[in-house]
Amino acid sequence: MLKKYGRTFHLPGSPGATSDDKIMRDISALMAEPEVVITEKMDGENTTIHAGGCHPRSPDARYHPSRDWMKAFAAGISPALTAGERIVCEYLYARHSIAYAALPSYFLGFAWILDGVIQPWDRTIERFGELGITSVPVLYYGKASRQVIDQAIAGLDLEAQEGFVARAAGGFAEAEMSRLLAKYVRADHVQTDIHWMNAETVKNGLA
Repeated sequence: MLKKYGRTFHLPGSPGATSDDKIMRDISALMAEPEVVITEKMDGENTTIHAGGCHPRSPDARYHPSRDWMKAFAAGISPALTAGERIVCEYLYARHSIAYAALPSYFLGFAWILDGVIQPWDRTIERFGELGITSVPVLYYGKASRQVIDQAIAGLDLEAQEGFVARAAGGFAEAEMSRLLAKYVRADHVQTDIHWMNAETVKNGLA
């Protein structure tokens, strides 16, 4: 059965939150974690690779030609996955609001899920290495604190970065995502009137 990646709540004060978004009202559980990982939130399409292939965040999404590259890439990964494994990424082939000129790959992983558990970051990076997957950029890895979050916000280049995602460095069940994983997104992130799927596909650049 195909499974949709869970919703990522916004951190309090995230300027990109809309009326349809969920907000993490209490960040105490995340801040109580021994360590957190803060990764860049890339401006792509949430995509999952599983043992049977791949799908965008909505498993029943319609066809789009920009996803052909993803399907070919997934064909080389899927045979190495067990039935309970999912690799979740930002798929960055098509340009959305931010133009990338030198990506290491169109597939940048940020989660390895095994039997409903989001695996610890260190193990995730090891698994990515086994599968030949590049991770999203890591902005911080260490002790959790509100100061760390504030510094991550202050360090963003709002012209070139969509925002960041902060998560517990250890493993946790998908059901705990609303407590242990949250994002900060720049204001007015979508800066075009036409959705990228309805516009001419413009490819991002690879390094």
